Amino acid sequence: MIIYLHGFDSNSPGNHEKVLQLQFIDPDVRLISYSTRHPKHDMQHLLKEVDKMLQLNVDERPLICGVGLGGYWAERIGFLCDIRQVMFNPNLFPFENMEGKIDRPEEYLDIATKCVSNFREKNRDRCLAILSRRDEALDSQRSSDVLHHYYEIVWDEEQTHKFKNISPHLQRIKAFKTLG
Repeated sequence: MIIYLHGFDSNSPGNHEKVLQLQFIDPDVRLISYSTRHPKHDMQHLLKEVDKMLQLNVDERPLICGVGLGGYWAERIGFLCDIRQVMFNPNLFPFENMEGKIDRPEEYLDIATKCVSNFREKNRDRCLAILSRRDEALDSQRSSDVLHHYYEIVWDEEQTHKFKNISPHLQRIKAFKTLG
């Protein structure tokens, strides 16, 4: 089972395309939708939905993945639910760059202070970060600087922030999922 979390643009047709591409790894791909506008509510909702899916799951090696803001949530929810994660161009600093897009971006800082301290150290090697050198929305090098101490970084030379085509990375994701 692969759980897919969309980014800030929840209505993007690219979400459906990524779900179809992920089905080459596992036919059981589940999209969880969330508001993107209310961080504390989103975290509760995502935890509840992922936990529900895991309770009904028969896959011994489930995976959660997300793009952009979905990558932010995939890392945290995956850690809390003890499943491996894949992040495409994760938005690691939504409290900085969501200003004006959501009502309370400062809630992301509050979430960070309530999360397990040094959670990335405890999550070491359980997340795969795929970053685009052509990400027009986020600073991929900054993300790499934060993440490379804990996770494998895979660089993509073609895709932009929304990562429309993930197919060149499917074999790597499949191998990572299999390690579960």
